Amino acid sequence: MSEQTTAAETAAAPAPKPRRPKPKSMLLLGEQTQALFDNARLAKERGEKVGWSASIFPQEIAETLGLNVLYPENHAAGIAARHQADPFLQECEGPLGYSNDLCAYAKLNLAYAAVLNGESGVELPDGGRMVKPDFLLLTNNICNQLTKWYENLARQMDIPIFFIDTCYNPYDYVTESRVRYVRAQIDQLIRDLCAFTGKAWDEERFQRVMRISQRNSYLWERANDLLDRKPSPLSGFELFNYMSAMVCNRGKESSTAVLEQLNAEIEQHIAEGTSTFPVEEQFRVSWDGIACWPYLSHNLRTLKKYGINMVASSYGKAWAIEYEDLDGMARAYCFASTNGDNATTMISRRLEALRKFGCEGTIYHVNRSCKVMDCQMMEVQRQLAALTGVPFTSFDGDQADYRNYSEAQFETRIQGLVEVMEQNKEAKRND
Repeated sequence: MSEQTTAAETAAAPAPKPRRPKPKSMLLLGEQTQALFDNARLAKERGEKVGWSASIFPQEIAETLGLNVLYPENHAAGIAARHQADPFLQECEGPLGYSNDLCAYAKLNLAYAAVLNGESGVELPDGGRMVKPDFLLLTNNICNQLTKWYENLARQMDIPIFFIDTCYNPYDYVTESRVRYVRAQIDQLIRDLCAFTGKAWDEERFQRVMRISQRNSYLWERANDLLDRKPSPLSGFELFNYMSAMVCNRGKESSTAVLEQLNAEIEQHIAEGTSTFPVEEQFRVSWDGIACWPYLSHNLRTLKKYGINMVASSYGKAWAIEYEDLDGMARAYCFASTNGDNATTMISRRLEALRKFGCEGTIYHVNRSCKVMDCQMMEVQRQLAALTGVPFTSFDGDQADYRNYSEAQFETRIQGLVEVMEQNKEAKRND
């Protein structure tokens, strides 16, 4: 009887909902990512020099020279998102002797580099996609810990760093003296990279790469901006998955193909009145800070429960680098990253986003890895809430270290935010 009942219940149970097929843009992105690692490996096998680069470095220069460059931050985020970080964290804080307080991207990469350098026996879950570098490309427009991280890599592997100093920006604009300072470094970088790699600078190719980069910046910003529709045609978390096109491939035509396709898909959703957000959109929020990669799916599930769609993020748009020449490049890369700007600039950018996207709340990721951002953002959020009346909540987490996150805390913080947003909606209805 028991078996018959079970069989009957099974027969009556609804079929599982089919998984939505990957859009063409995501398939193109996967091909691009695979090509990035394959080309670096093949270049290494041919005896060509391969580099590692900070994420907001003027990569158009390396692209013009035809250099193969990989991105440790993007790679570490992928390891964390696939829940493969633990062996590297343990190795870095244990045998390698680094502090737990370091950026988790740095910890993952330093341990990974130790394996490539023959100093660690940790098994590489991706088979060693990040080939051992011959040089490093670095700016300090993200944070100064990146500088020390790359200095350690350079010492560990006995390779050079090509460094551009952008300095902290105390103004709401970039001064012309700073443009000249950074431009002089860019000119020197080009000379030094040519001498080190044996490549020749081609101004016509640079102009072409620059146009591609600007097209991609426009397409990326446009895709982000299309989320201002109500309801949004896209789940904002999906844009996090497309960031690698801009982080690693800003000057490539393959990114143009990815982003044109993404824009077309969003436009189709708008025309058809559909959305990739899986439930009815009840609330619209902004996300402040880097994605919590190890728990991105838990973040999304929790928000979906309350119909909360993340439609704006200061993080993703940091890679929409806009310029027209080398002076413009110097200015743009000085003004690209949140951590290089003062609180006034941060507030104005976020204030514009809250209004443009009709956000009813903000979720702030207190990212243990990114202490510079955390310290500034505490005050930025208070001022934004006072200026707009838009409530915010925060949760403890990390961009790559899964140990610094509590599912229960995230859920209760979101529940509290929902209560305030509901009260605000009710008050507006009663006005």
